[in-house]
Amino acid sequence: MGIQERKEREKQEMRELILQTARQVFIEEGYEKTSIRTIADRIEYSPATIYLYYKDKDQLLFAIHELGFDALLASFQTLQEIADPLERFRQLGHRYVQFAINNPEMYDLMFISYSPMNALEKAQEGSTWDCGYQSFHTLCSIIQENMDQGLLRTNDLYVTALSVWSFVHGLACLHIRNRLKAFPEHLNTQQLMDQSLDLLITSLKV
Repeated sequence: MGIQERKEREKQEMRELILQTARQVFIEEGYEKTSIRTIADRIEYSPATIYLYYKDKDQLLFAIHELGFDALLASFQTLQEIADPLERFRQLGHRYVQFAINNPEMYDLMFISYSPMNALEKAQEGSTWDCGYQSFHTLCSIIQENMDQGLLRTNDLYVTALSVWSFVHGLACLHIRNRLKAFPEHLNTQQLMDQSLDLLITSLKV
């Protein structure tokens, strides 16, 4: 291996070390306590080293939120094994909400925090939210399949997609922000969310 190749490999390894350490700090400490200095202390390098790879906290958090989308999309991969399009649609919603429940800090970063979008706005012109688009495209593809088979009472793809996304996002936010405590204590909130999502899908059926 030549000198240049070795330098490139070492650079990539350092970038990956910073990213994985930042992800761990973020999961353990949350958004507010995730700082360049904290990450630098963990990997035993100076903050200046991190700035060689990520220009600011927003850019680093953008990279972390992309890891979150990788995990979310991975949870959708086996949906194609479900033969019934309506059941696939239903399961997509359930998996989305479950991802938020299992990964509240990451979900917050992916869909609520300004930070990743700040990084996108500061990036070069023409930069797009590719990871968000891929997730949204999965939803649209499943809705379109159901429409094509005449299984839904609506034929407007994007209105339906926005309605469904808003619904599951609302459920996710109510749960991770602990707002479901408004319901009587004897009720099972997980069951409530599952049944609410089932009701939404049923209301869209022909």
